[in-house]
Amino acid sequence: MSAALAYYLRRRLPTAAELPHSDETPVDNQLQDDIPQLLKSILQRIWSDRQDWFFAVDMGLYYNPDEPAIVPDAFLALGVDRFRDVNGRLSYVLWEEENVMPVLALEVVSQKYNGEYEQKLQDYQDLGILYYAIYNPRGGQGRRFRQRSVLEVYKRIGGRYVLQPGNPVWMPELKLGLGCEGGNNGGWQRDWLYWYDREGQRYATNEELVQQEREQRRLAEERLAELEARLKALDNLPS
Repeated sequence: MSAALAYYLRRRLPTAAELPHSDETPVDNQLQDDIPQLLKSILQRIWSDRQDWFFAVDMGLYYNPDEPAIVPDAFLALGVDRFRDVNGRLSYVLWEEENVMPVLALEVVSQKYNGEYEQKLQDYQDLGILYYAIYNPRGGQGRRFRQRSVLEVYKRIGGRYVLQPGNPVWMPELKLGLGCEGGNNGGWQRDWLYWYDREGQRYATNEELVQQEREQRRLAEERLAELEARLKALDNLPS
């Protein structure tokens, strides 16, 4: 046993309640909240019968008691309790999660560039997070992002991140694909991130399912009204 490991086993590690869980700094871009929240809402539906996952939006990830938390725009952990207690998590504290590292981290590039392709990529790679996704609405534009795609998904292979081809990108360890395409969310028509199945079929949003149900109800009512009109017309035929 190394001296460093023995030290951490002996010391009392801080709990989530004892660690800072908010710096009260708001997100600096609407998309940094809307895009992860859309992914979260879809996951809550398609994985509603599972209790072994946790998807966080703008939550601190503590990986070392002597280091400050890192705060991805979103991350997904598998193999952990979905609900730790009645009030939920204050932060994701690695030593309280049986050292289960998140399997996916997501960053949304805002107007104020924050090192998503350099420092954050290095940080998540060093932590051992399997997948790292960068959504950049300015991908392919300007001098800085001309060589960047709107969505880039990296997989940690041999200790280093390797950019994965395709859109969507299938992640077999998650049994999910992640991709980008145009759509309407909350009345906002633009590109969004979505989850996909193994065949590359996009999972519908909750809003889309409601709209589909309304359309099916409307069509059923129209068919019923048409049938009633025909029956009435038959009743009025001369005997």
